Amino acid sequence: MTVRILLVDDHPIVRQGLKTLLEGRLGWEVIGEASDGIEAIQKAQDLTPDVMVLDVTMPRMNGLEACRVIRQKAPGLEILFVTQHDSPQMMREALDAGARGYVVKSNAARDLLEAVEAVSQHRVFTALNRRENAQPA
Repeated sequence: MTVRILLVDDHPIVRQGLKTLLEGRLGWEVIGEASDGIEAIQKAQDLTPDVMVLDVTMPRMNGLEACRVIRQKAPGLEILFVTQHDSPQMMREALDAGARGYVVKSNAARDLLEAVEAVSQHRVFTALNRRENAQPA
């Protein structure tokens, strides 16, 4: 079964890097990209991905707000935040908004594949920089 992934980040270079990491995995496909929360909501509805990789800080609508809306419109879509915010408080807010996972961008090369695998199987995955090793929750 193919895992269909939507990438949402306002920086094209970040999206390209994430896409390169994700598409190296057999059976995973990046089916679309968005640059803000409003576009993310629309593409989530149009493309019906299995997993959305979402940033927190974006123009027009931030990732937390978008996550809340997407949770209502597409409850089966799993959301993984990949963000620069290395903060337990922000991680709690993301999970409270309906995300299944949270990874810090500086550790994306280490944690991203495991995190997408976990959330695609409806399991929680969180990893902050402050921890020596990422731990599935």
